[in-house]
Amino acid sequence: MAPSFHSLLPFILLITIQPSIFCTGLGISDSICPSFSSMNQFIINNNNLNCMSSPPNSLIAVSPNDIDQLQFALNLEFSEAEFFLFGALGVGLDTIDPKLALGGPPPVGVLKANLDDVTRQIVEEFGYEEVGHLRAIISTVGGFTRPLIDLSAKNFANLMDIAFGYPLNPPFNPYLNTVNYLLASYVIPYLGINGYSGANVNIEGFATRKLIAGLLSVESAQDAVIRTLLYERKDQIVFPYKYTVSEFTIQISNLRNQLGMCQNKDEGLVVPRQLGAEMRTCSNIISADVSSTSYVRTPAEILRILYMTGDERVPGGFLPNGGNGKVAKNYLFF
Repeated sequence: MAPSFHSLLPFILLITIQPSIFCTGLGISDSICPSFSSMNQFIINNNNLNCMSSPPNSLIAVSPNDIDQLQFALNLEFSEAEFFLFGALGVGLDTIDPKLALGGPPPVGVLKANLDDVTRQIVEEFGYEEVGHLRAIISTVGGFTRPLIDLSAKNFANLMDIAFGYPLNPPFNPYLNTVNYLLASYVIPYLGINGYSGANVNIEGFATRKLIAGLLSVESAQDAVIRTLLYERKDQIVFPYKYTVSEFTIQISNLRNQLGMCQNKDEGLVVPRQLGAEMRTCSNIISADVSSTSYVRTPAEILRILYMTGDERVPGGFLPNGGNGKVAKNYLFF
């Protein structure tokens, strides 16, 4: 019998995702990587003007109005970098690139996850990508110290308990296995897509517009990979609970909508046909609005979800002392 699409999906992902997942710096042999010279044969160094972007309409690289909005995203990028790096490698930003933390406290409770090899390689790449995002933002608009981030199993367990409306037994542990870790990965990165989509309309400088477009595209790709890996397992029971992977995603999405307090901007992996793409599908691998474009969230909405309090003025959850930067601090001292 021919192999199913679902059984082949991990191998399809390995082929389609950048080759760098085979060449990671901690634990994977460089002998598995293609040589740079074999890739470089396709690179032609010239000054062909057709390869260059059109001149920007704006003469301002970074508008003063852009700085606070892009710096706000560091709260999410720090969280994602630590979660992915530790999940795959057991070490975080303080080992990989400590200067980017700008003296902020180390994350609380984050651990190396018990992942299958394919997922570990994907997550490791995501972690390095988040390091790049941090560097790109800080080098363009400046930064702030890493906030205190709580990525403990207890914190994720609390979120799942709130999502389901009662304490799960045993408490949910995101680091226990691949499925649990992917479900935990479903929680935070999607907010980055919402945030960048929301900020995009207010960005004025040509350098910051280019940056936010690049950040948004990679964050969207990461979320699509996470959701695809989960969709492959959508009917699998999350042991030892009685709920499927799909039901977990629906409860998490419902909670984010509840905490965000601004209507439906989040959907699980399976939806009623009325909410599917062109009302023709029940699959929801890419969460999007009626026009299949990204939902947007304001900084206040994102903080309500990250704090798990439903109030941007009351810290808790993943940022127990609140977010850093002018945008987040303004809510705390309102």
